[in-house]
Amino acid sequence: MIIQVFLIGAIISFIGSIPPGTLNLAVLQLGMELKIKAALRFALAVSIIEYPYAWIAVVFEDWITASPVIIDNFQLITAIVMIVIGAFSIWSARKPSDFSIKFNESGFRRGLILSILNPMAIPFWIAYTAFLKSQGWIDLTTQWRVHSYVLGTSVGVMVLLTLFAFLAKRLSSYVKDNRVVKLIPGITLLVLGTYAFIKYLL
Repeated sequence: MIIQVFLIGAIISFIGSIPPGTLNLAVLQLGMELKIKAALRFALAVSIIEYPYAWIAVVFEDWITASPVIIDNFQLITAIVMIVIGAFSIWSARKPSDFSIKFNESGFRRGLILSILNPMAIPFWIAYTAFLKSQGWIDLTTQWRVHSYVLGTSVGVMVLLTLFAFLAKRLSSYVKDNRVVKLIPGITLLVLGTYAFIKYLL
């Protein structure tokens, strides 16, 4: 059962990290810029933060779901972060400053900051964990199973982001020195953040 919950956590994390977001777009950008080591450090930082966020979702599921205002605020925070990071990415791509260069090249610290500012992992894991438990696919009645499941979530996101980094590296020769391509991650984040903000207001 421990291996089963680990694998399920890893698979759901891998699939759930595919849609465009702050973290995987940042990894794609690093990969296209051939900064593979920074991309891997970024992925490691993300997987580290994924662990406590998934653990909070599993352990405090009843308390968090009993307070819908908390979930709503997660969405608002994520929308704001995506808009700010998107605007920053566009600005740094057009007019690179010493700070933006250092921030974009610092894989691990950048990954930590963006992961901490991306709390939507908590409601994501609340929803999927509740579904998996209702279907009888996972049993988290012991601490060993909980931590095995949570570890799987970290491994899943690490594997996906690593894959993204190397796939982006293969595309780098087609987009090398293309300023428009460098703007795409920032524009995508702006669009997604604006959409999430409008959805929150409605």
